[in-house]
Amino acid sequence: MMAPREPNARLREAIASVGCTYEALATDVRRIAAENGEMLQTNKSAVAHWVNGARPTGQAGNYLAEALSRRAARPVTLPEIGLRDGTEPMPFDADPVAAATVLGRADVKRRRFLAVAAFTSAGVAMPLGYGHEAAARMLRARTGRTVVGAEDVDVVRQITAAFSAADERLGGGHGLTTVTAYLADTAAPMLRARFPNDAVRRDAFGAVAELAYLAGWKHHDLGDQGAAQRYYLAGYQLACEADPHGHAAWMMRALAHQALKLKQPRHCVDLVEGALSRGLGHVDGRTEALLRITHGRAHAASGDHSAAARALLAAEDALLRDDGPQSSYSLATGPAAGTVASHTAKTLTEMQDHFGTEQQHRDALTRWDPVKYKRVHVLTYADLGDSLAAQARADEAVAAWAQAVTLMDGMVSDRARKAIASLRSPLAVYQRRKVPGATDLARRVREALA
Repeated sequence: MMAPREPNARLREAIASVGCTYEALATDVRRIAAENGEMLQTNKSAVAHWVNGARPTGQAGNYLAEALSRRAARPVTLPEIGLRDGTEPMPFDADPVAAATVLGRADVKRRRFLAVAAFTSAGVAMPLGYGHEAAARMLRARTGRTVVGAEDVDVVRQITAAFSAADERLGGGHGLTTVTAYLADTAAPMLRARFPNDAVRRDAFGAVAELAYLAGWKHHDLGDQGAAQRYYLAGYQLACEADPHGHAAWMMRALAHQALKLKQPRHCVDLVEGALSRGLGHVDGRTEALLRITHGRAHAASGDHSAAARALLAAEDALLRDDGPQSSYSLATGPAAGTVASHTAKTLTEMQDHFGTEQQHRDALTRWDPVKYKRVHVLTYADLGDSLAAQARADEAVAAWAQAVTLMDGMVSDRARKAIASLRSPLAVYQRRKVPGATDLARRVREALA
C-alpha cells in the first residue's frame, strides 16, 4: 500500500501570502505556459492537488513559480514552494564562459533543464542588480596555453553573420543546433585562451556575446522563451567583459524587448533606462535610436503615453545623427531605420493610434529588403493588416494578410506561425460579412498551418 502524500505546506503558504484563489493562480499558470509556447489545461483542481502533495509535471512547476513571483512582485523559487532541492541552475552563472558552453551543449543534447526553462520576470530584472567584478577577476586570472588572434575572432563573426542572415530568411528553426554546437565547442572555449592584446580579448568576448544573442534570438523566434532568456543573460555577462557600456546596454535592451513581446512590461522601463545610462556617449546614433525606441515601447506598455511620445521623438533625433559606423551587435537587427519604424508602429498600437501605426508599418516595409528580411515582411504585413482592420478597411486588411501568408512558405518560425494563426478569428468575421477574398484567404491560412 502506497504511503499517503505529504501536503506541500510551503506552496500553501506561498499562495496564501499573495492572496489569490486557486482558480486565479491556475489562470496565471496557463497564461505563462502560453507565453512559453505551451498550451496547458491547468485548473483549480490541479492547483489543489499540488498543494496536497502532487508534483507538477513538465514545466508546470516553473510556470507556477513564475505566477507566484509576478503576484508577489519578487522572485519566488522552486525550493521556496517545496518543489525542488535548491540545486537548479541560476540565471546568472559565476562563470559566463561556462554558462554559454553548458547552454550550447544542453541544446545539442536536448538536455531537460534547458527544455523546461521558463521565461521569468525576475530574469528581466537581473542586470539591474548584477555586479560583474567577481566574474571579471576570475576571467582575467586565466592563463590558457592556446593563443587566439584577430583572425580567429573574425571567423566567429563571419559564422554568426551567415547564420543570422539565414535566420532572417528561413526562421529560428534553421540551423539552431549548428549554431549552439559551434558556441559550445569552439566559440566559448576560445575565451579561455591567451590573447595578443586587450583589444583582441575584448573583441573575442564581444563576438561570442553576439553568437549567444543569436542563439537566444533563434529560441525566441521558436517560442522557447525560457531558453532564449538564458542565452540573453549569458550574452549580457559576456558583453560586460567586452564593452560594459554599449554592448552591455544592447543586451539589456534584448531582455526588455523579449519581455515586451510577451506583454510583461514590469522592470522594462528601469531596464532600458539603465541601458541608456550605460550606453549614451558610448554608442553611435543608430544604436542609440534603437535603445530609445525600446524605451518608448516600454513606456507605452506601462501606460505612460506622454513619456512614450518623448522617447519616439528622441529616437528620431538619434537616428538622424551621423557620427560613425553602427556597432556590429546592433547591426544584427538589420537596418536601424526599418527597426525604428517597426517599433514606432508597435508603440503607436499600444497608444491606439491605428492610422499612425499603419503609416509606420508601410515605412518599415520600404526599408527592409524583402529577400534578406523575409520573416520581417511576414510579421509586418500581418501587423499592417491588423492596423487596417482596426480602421474598418477590410478589403485592404485581407490584401495585407494575404501577403504575409504568401511569404511564410518554407519558414520555421513560431512567431510567424502565430501571426498567421491570429488571422483566423477576424477572417471568420469577414467571411460572414462576405468580404471579398476572405474565404480564399481563410483556406490558405488553414493550409499554411496544417
